[in-house]
Amino acid sequence: MKKWLIAGGIVLILVIWSASSYNGLVGVEADAKTAWSNVESSYQRRNDLIGNLVKVVQGAADYEKGTLTAVIEARSKATSVTVDPTNITPEQLASFQQAQAGVSGALSRLLVSVERYPELKANQNFLELQSQIEGTENRINVSRDRYNESVNIFDKKSRSFPTVIFAKLFGFKEMARFKAEAGAEKAPKVEFDFK
Repeated sequence: MKKWLIAGGIVLILVIWSASSYNGLVGVEADAKTAWSNVESSYQRRNDLIGNLVKVVQGAADYEKGTLTAVIEARSKATSVTVDPTNITPEQLASFQQAQAGVSGALSRLLVSVERYPELKANQNFLELQSQIEGTENRINVSRDRYNESVNIFDKKSRSFPTVIFAKLFGFKEMARFKAEAGAEKAPKVEFDFK
């Protein structure tokens, strides 16, 4: 009878340990997916604000239509790129980042070209939207950092022994992280031409 109790106890301990490992992986994976959703939410906020900014700028007379069109097209392209949070691959993330970089570049050109339009710079709606976009860019950065932290927790847990056994057994995969764009490690050169 003792043999069966000992064997049953060992099996029970293994079942509890297995369930704990699996549930832990599910929890940290869900946290990483939620963090990704927060990243997407921040980018969506920026896209919504850009739509409002475009409307304000379109109301300004004699504005450069080419710059405005570039912003609209970049925003459209960025919203068409989606990432599956259950299977984020480095390729999907790179495509997403490239589309978002296009929005950032077009938006920067728009804001720089506004300098030539004092009546637009004095428009309270424009100033408020510009401030909200700056704040949203900060939110995006914070969201990306939090996503990377969540992925780091998931990766550490799913790759530690003995949890790695259950991660492989149940098909948990490594998640992609945000990385800096190529060349971001070099400080940009700022030159002023006052001629």
